[in-house]
Amino acid sequence: MTVSPRTSRSARPLEGPIVATVEDIPQLNDVFAEAFTERYRKDGMTGVRVPPLNPSIWRYAIEDAGDGALCWRDERGRIAAFNMVHHSGTEGWMGPLCVRPDSQGAGLGKIIVQSGMRWLRQQSVKVIGLETMPRTMDNIGFYSNLGFVPGHLTVTLTLDAALAEREPQLLSRLSFLEKDAAISACRELTTRVMPGYDFTRELELTDRLTLGDTILVGPPDAPLGFAVCHTAPLVEGRTRDELRVLKLVLARRSSLPQLLGSLADLARRTGTRRVAIRLQGDYPDAYRTLIALGARVRWTDLRMSAYGWTEIPPVEGMILSNWEI
Repeated sequence: MTVSPRTSRSARPLEGPIVATVEDIPQLNDVFAEAFTERYRKDGMTGVRVPPLNPSIWRYAIEDAGDGALCWRDERGRIAAFNMVHHSGTEGWMGPLCVRPDSQGAGLGKIIVQSGMRWLRQQSVKVIGLETMPRTMDNIGFYSNLGFVPGHLTVTLTLDAALAEREPQLLSRLSFLEKDAAISACRELTTRVMPGYDFTRELELTDRLTLGDTILVGPPDAPLGFAVCHTAPLVEGRTRDELRVLKLVLARRSSLPQLLGSLADLARRTGTRRVAIRLQGDYPDAYRTLIALGARVRWTDLRMSAYGWTEIPPVEGMILSNWEI
């Protein structure tokens, strides 16, 4: 399909959305670095240069999105914009998404967001969300004009790596049959805590691409909780310095300190300096727990959802779902 986001008669139309593949990673990385560097410049941080992401992380994002890895190309076949659109069962979210600086200001941003929303509605999701920088009023206003409303902050906290009394129970150490049973049990646990949610794809991709591991709390065939985490460097060419938690599910919130201890232990055993947890503001008690354990606040993001498609925290248990890669 050909789209023309510009009003000028001399402007050439763009082609899309087209499903991105791993062959597009170099172009995606270029657009990503250029667009977010320009965003920081507009925010007054002229010395910030956003580096390219690790190609392995891009592969994860593309395979996780599947047909939702949407991109738009210019007349020369170069990627002008993209929107990685994901759904984990009934939870849908978008990110990363951006428009190449020389293609901005002509309505393409609106097209890529609305295309992502349309794709998510076709997947029968109940949540449509994204995260943006809370200090960037332009972004908040842009998404608000497309029907998004602000929710809680997501606060990124870090804990230092430290050995625990016992080694964590890891999905990667299980046999093939045990692993299959554990993944199925994690899916059942997620459904009990938050009906409709399903992180199976994230568990399987993390294991297959060897980006990190999944920590299990309790028996592998009947876990009380789990956390999907990546140890692969987020930035291309960087050393491993953070274990990043992407998904976390607990049947009881009281199990959080145990799981945090296992995460810190895995970070130490895998040669990473710290654990990074993106904590949604729905869990003030969990925030207090992390601070009491010595966690430090590193970053904040604003969680926004399409009006009528807002996430609701579970009555019992806990779910953290990172809307970033």
